Amino acid sequence: MIGNVFDIQRFSIHDGPGIRTTVFLKGCSLRCFWCHNPEGLRRPAELQFLPARCIACGACLVCPQAANELRDGVLIYHRERCEACGQCVETCYAEGRRLVGRPMTVEEVMQEALRDRIFYETSGGGVTLSGGEPALQPEFSRAILVACQTEGIHTAIETAGNCAWDDLAMLLPATDLVMMDLKHMDAAKHRAATGVSNERILENARRLAAGDKPLIFRIPIVPTVNDTPEEVAAIACFVRELGSLRAAGGNDGRSLSLELLAFHRLASDKYASLGLVYRARDLVAPTKEQMAILAQAAAAQGIAVCDR
Repeated sequence: MIGNVFDIQRFSIHDGPGIRTTVFLKGCSLRCFWCHNPEGLRRPAELQFLPARCIACGACLVCPQAANELRDGVLIYHRERCEACGQCVETCYAEGRRLVGRPMTVEEVMQEALRDRIFYETSGGGVTLSGGEPALQPEFSRAILVACQTEGIHTAIETAGNCAWDDLAMLLPATDLVMMDLKHMDAAKHRAATGVSNERILENARRLAAGDKPLIFRIPIVPTVNDTPEEVAAIACFVRELGSLRAAGGNDGRSLSLELLAFHRLASDKYASLGLVYRARDLVAPTKEQMAILAQAAAAQGIAVCDR
């Protein structure tokens, strides 16, 4: 079985408990204008061009689509002609080009994951599927999760929840922890920020809460989107209600919590390298004091909260 992966990050400490290997899958159904992983938005492979590394040697002129042009000692990249075949990546001595997204088998992913088994065992870590959106490659994602559990490795998924429930549910039997983003309770504001309404996301959150998997709901705190105490409290109230429903159904309501994630602008160069416009360029990251105020607003709703 083959899937499209754009990165495998070892020694991750922010994608679930312990030391983890995070597998990033390409393809997402949201278009959040601040996305920290723009290389995961589109499913096909893409070429990253890093002009600061380019030495204009002309080695990339092997491109069969003539996407590269050397003019007066300056390398010009015509992205509209590029088919991301990767030939120029193989000849770029300065490493100014990178092919983002490659087909991998489950066995290849597991070879990477098993390299750090000892760190999972000593730290309580494991493997996390992220993206992009793992539920958009459900069969591939499920196969990785099953392979991990067969090896005794803790599994987690990071999801935006904007996917068919059947595809998300397919992953749950082999998932030990679910981390799901909640960005706004107002459908119109959610659409303005992400390109889609939040109706399906909230419904999937309710369905997840009706089960027994440990759940961490996460709010990416983004200026102009959801950085007021009122907006954060509204999401926390929703999560509290989900916890109450879970407890009423006989499951442990304490296995559900909320995490606040501060926006940052570290993805700016990624957008430029992919030929994308970074609409969050002028936003200012929230301060520790602002995050503390928002965490207090969420905690006041009676839900376990952590921020980072």
